[in-house]
Amino acid sequence: MRVVVLALPNAQSLDVVGPLEVFDTAARVVAARGGERPYEVAIVAPGGGFVRSSSGLALGADPLPRGAVDTIVVAGGAGVRHAGGDDPGIAWLRRAAPRARRVTSVCTGAFALAAAGLLDGRSATTHWAYRAALARDFPAVRVDPDDPIYVRDGGVWTSAGVTAGMDLALALVEDDLGSEVALEVARWLVVFLKRPGGQAQFSAGLAAQTAVAAAAAGREPLRELGAWMNDHLSADLSVGALAARACLSERQFTRAWRAETGQTPAAYVETLRVERARALLEDGVAVDTAARESGFASAEVLRRVFHRRLGVAPSAYRERFSRAA
Repeated sequence: MRVVVLALPNAQSLDVVGPLEVFDTAARVVAARGGERPYEVAIVAPGGGFVRSSSGLALGADPLPRGAVDTIVVAGGAGVRHAGGDDPGIAWLRRAAPRARRVTSVCTGAFALAAAGLLDGRSATTHWAYRAALARDFPAVRVDPDDPIYVRDGGVWTSAGVTAGMDLALALVEDDLGSEVALEVARWLVVFLKRPGGQAQFSAGLAAQTAVAAAAAGREPLRELGAWMNDHLSADLSVGALAARACLSERQFTRAWRAETGQTPAAYVETLRVERARALLEDGVAVDTAARESGFASAEVLRRVFHRRLGVAPSAYRERFSRAA
C-alpha cells in the first residue's frame, strides 16, 4: 500500500512526521513477524526537493506521483490553509483522489481537501481553532461541532490538530491490518491506541474557562466568579449560591451566565468537576477520593456523570492511566 504525505510550504512538521512514523512502524512490526512490509511511505510536494516546515525543519520530498496511490495524507500548516484552488498541490489532489482508496487530512489539511471539492457534502473535522473558519469558508462541508479527534466519511478521513494525526494513522492501520498490529504500533510509539475518556480534542474544562475569560471580560463579577468556582469545587455551587456571590437574582444570573458562556451554570460546574476528577484519576487517586475532592456528592454520582460525558467508568479511566504510567 503506497502512502504519500502531501507537504506544502510552511507545513506543520508533526502533521507530516507523526503519521509517517505510524505507517513505517506498522511496516516494521509486520516485517518482524515474517510478513511483507505492508506500506511504502513517502513525503511528496509539488516539484519535490526540500519543503520548509513552519518550525524551520527542512523536509525532503519526492515529486507529486503520477500513478495511483493507496492513501493520501494531507498535512496541515499555514501554507495549506491559505492555498487556493489553483495551487499545484490542490490541483494534484483533485486528479489523484479518485484513483486513491482513501484520502485523509491532518489538522488544517482539511482546508486543502475542501478547496479540492473533496469534502462537499461530507462530515469533517480540523484543529479546534480553525473549525469556524472551515465552516465559514466552505459551507458545503459539514464541520463536526463536537471537535472529535478524527472523522470518517466513506473513503475520506479528517483529523484534528497536530498529534491527532497519529490517532488518525493508528485508526487507518487498524482498519488495514487489525487491532493487534495497531496496538503493537501504539506500544512501540508509547501512545494510546484510542485515547481514553472520550474523543474530545482538548480539555472541556479549559474550553469553558477560556469562554468565561473571553466572554465575560466586560463583566468583571462573572469573570472573577468563574475563577473562584474553579478553586472551590467542593463548595456550594448551586445557582442560588452563585447568584448571591454575583449579587444578582437567580434568573438574572442564569440568563447572564448563559449569554456570556453558552452554558448553564449547572453544566459549567459539572464540566469543571469532571475535569478535576479526570486529573485526580490520572494521578492514581481512588474513585471515592476523586469524587469527594472534585465536589461530587458521591462516587456513584461521579460514575453516572463519567458514563454520560465520557462513555467510560472512572475506575476504567484510572486503570488505563495507571497502565500507561
